[in-house]
Amino acid sequence: MSEYKDYIVRATAADRQIRAFAATSRNLVEKARKAHNTSPVATAALGRLLTGGAMMGVMMKGEKDLLTLQIKAGGPLNGITVTADSKGRVKGYVGNPDVCIPANAKGKLDVAGAVGSGFLSVIKDMGLKEPYNGQVMLQTGEIAEDLTYYFAASEQVPSSVGLGVLMNKDNTVAQAGGFIVQLMPFAEEKVIERLEKNIAGLTSVTSLLEKGHTPESLLSIVLDGFDIELTDTVDTEFYCNCSKSRVERALISIGRKELGELIAEGKPVELNCHFCNTDYTFTVEEMKQILKRCTR
Repeated sequence: MSEYKDYIVRATAADRQIRAFAATSRNLVEKARKAHNTSPVATAALGRLLTGGAMMGVMMKGEKDLLTLQIKAGGPLNGITVTADSKGRVKGYVGNPDVCIPANAKGKLDVAGAVGSGFLSVIKDMGLKEPYNGQVMLQTGEIAEDLTYYFAASEQVPSSVGLGVLMNKDNTVAQAGGFIVQLMPFAEEKVIERLEKNIAGLTSVTSLLEKGHTPESLLSIVLDGFDIELTDTVDTEFYCNCSKSRVERALISIGRKELGELIAEGKPVELNCHFCNTDYTFTVEEMKQILKRCTR
């Protein structure tokens, strides 16, 4: 695994009429799979949203900007939540990591069936009074098409999103990556037509990654016929910023009464971080110390 580096490239093309991002994310998706012990279809769904989220995260400019992608849907996966920052760090989880359903008609992992129908919410916290919140109905549940639709409907940016996760026979992650290509408002008709033709002729992202393609060469296929300027490379990783002191704040927030009741039970309490599945144990003695600092 480790010989592969996860990273995102940023590029412009056709005299900046197009902006593009491409990522390879195999390690981060495998790290998520290990953390949550996800089934193959859950890994594929989470991996796609993590990869899309990582690229959308680096679209944001501010140091402290945060992006949350949330899928709330009726399928057995029970929803997906992903959070990314502007530095390529991403984390996430699914509601039901054990979901197991038959393959789809093409014999592939049935991500759409696992996700079900529902909504995709995109929340951007850019340090303003109110975070930006865009919500669209899921179009296919395959995730890439849903993000494509989100960009068009909520941000009015014509885009094409490709995402893929390929599993090994032993259920580890073989390949993961994707691209996001967006047209600027001043894009000329001939540029739009050429790009549409390129995208129509694409094979799946995972088959390209299996052939050894990198984010750079992925973009050279998607943007074939255009002059491409690579502007930036950003490392990307599955990263959770949870810590015992952060989880302690959650204990403080439940209030004195409830905390007193937990102490009275005389047993240690275990709290779990949803994003990375790490357990934090607080002894009765530690809870007594927390209670002393508790104001309400």
